[in-house]
Amino acid sequence: MLEKFISRENFDSYEDFVENFKINIPGNFNFAYDVVDVMAQENPDKVAMVWCDDKGEEAVFTFAQMKRYSNKAANFFKSLGIKKGDPVMLILKRRYEFWFCLLALHKIGAICIPATNLLTTKDLVYRNNAADIKMVVAVADEEVLTHVDEAEKKSPTLVLKAAVGGQRDGWIDFNSELEKASEIFERPVGAEAPQNEDIMLLYFTSGTTGMPKMVQHNFTYPLGHILTAKYWQQVKEGGLHLTVAETGWAKAVWGKIYGQWICGSAVFVYDFDKFIPKNLLKAIEKYGVTTFCAPPTIYRFFIKEDLSQFDLSKLEHCSIAGEPLNPEVYEQWLKATGIKLMEGYGQTELTVTIATFPWLEPKPGSMGKPAPGYEVDLIDENGNSCDVGEEGQIVIRTKGGKPFGMFDGYYRDAELTKKVWHDDIYYTGDMAWRDEDGYYWFVGRADDVIKSSGYRIGPFEVESALLEHPAVLECAITGVPDPVRGQVVKATVVLTQNYTPSDDLVKELQEHVKKVTAPYKYPRIIEFVDELPKTISGKIRRVEIREQDKNKK
Repeated sequence: MLEKFISRENFDSYEDFVENFKINIPGNFNFAYDVVDVMAQENPDKVAMVWCDDKGEEAVFTFAQMKRYSNKAANFFKSLGIKKGDPVMLILKRRYEFWFCLLALHKIGAICIPATNLLTTKDLVYRNNAADIKMVVAVADEEVLTHVDEAEKKSPTLVLKAAVGGQRDGWIDFNSELEKASEIFERPVGAEAPQNEDIMLLYFTSGTTGMPKMVQHNFTYPLGHILTAKYWQQVKEGGLHLTVAETGWAKAVWGKIYGQWICGSAVFVYDFDKFIPKNLLKAIEKYGVTTFCAPPTIYRFFIKEDLSQFDLSKLEHCSIAGEPLNPEVYEQWLKATGIKLMEGYGQTELTVTIATFPWLEPKPGSMGKPAPGYEVDLIDENGNSCDVGEEGQIVIRTKGGKPFGMFDGYYRDAELTKKVWHDDIYYTGDMAWRDEDGYYWFVGRADDVIKSSGYRIGPFEVESALLEHPAVLECAITGVPDPVRGQVVKATVVLTQNYTPSDDLVKELQEHVKKVTAPYKYPRIIEFVDELPKTISGKIRRVEIREQDKNKK
């Protein structure tokens, strides 16, 4: 399967990879038909997904079954009047029906909008009206269904609701209707057939600095994730890959379907309500996961367990993304498993953009080097390319063409698209620096970088220093206006259970930071709080802390 879509599979070096890796885009490519259905025809019994939950339920799905159930789901949607271009929201946690629905919507050419179950009524009203949502398919969770029902009252375009795994008045029973539906679905032709440039997916970003944006991806997007799966996550033919992500987040399609299936790996899905490190480790052991991808938080919890109690011998490769990696986590995981954590960087708007690829020796804390097709640069405030060691904003130069898998813009917001992508340059809003070997190191969001007495201070390095102190459970670094220095560094800190706020502790934390990192970066102000403001995806909202400080004056 993979060889159909790339110039060649194996490369001698990173330089060979960057220069010669190419993706072949077929006309009218549709992942559901051209990958899943072809796999179902050529190798029907090949395993596509191994699924289990935290209640002891488990299921295995072959590609033949994925074709069958996605066809049935497509017929179900079509019977309700869902057609090409109709926006349909999926709020399905980690239920396997998500995959049936996603593929079905691809087959019809409808626009799929994955969403998290953490959305409130207000969040749903905004999304329903921003995208003119026509139908919602949601897991039969009382809280989720109630939020959707409440939002429906202020969402004129929402006319259809289907519940998965239960029944409720006013909702269609998805599972019973799926069973009734025909398993034969003909590929649309002519005007009804989705084209490469049509919208396939819309993702609402988590909105750390404002209202969520609608990221628009077309039907060629899955092919961009060949890079993600094959060369960063290093999935293998016949392997079993686990990416820890709920289906409402873009990371799910990064690691739970597209690239993995094209590369011949099955995906493992562990459906849980509460993350318990031991349970996830037991699942990795029991089902023989071969490749694994998760944010640093997961690994931080893992290394606190006695890893010698788990047989992780099937695990061959581990990747990590979402935030920079603390070197201590890298070293402890390597010591316990013998596996080097390979970092990567991207956005909802992109595929894997910078990563520690197979030919590169990882540098803990570094994202790695640019992916093929991505002309990555760092630029200063005047738009000039940065020298080695100089901090700048990560940009993608698109004069030579848009990288495969990169978004088409923000849906219904040409002004915002132009603000971040103009003159053939896409501005990521993320700050980094590049070392003498060409490795990139994340600093923070451009809006979060602090300018104090002529110094530029990224929040990540100071937060990492504080997190090494046993008193600090969580922290956020922000800048506070200062008449002399321009800004001073402030730390908003959540303490661990054994510590209480005090002036002595403030001094102790300040001295700790001075020893761990450059002394000028230490927080001159420390505020202790019970919790940090976060987005629904768990990202710290530093902008909210800055606003709160401003309002205190």
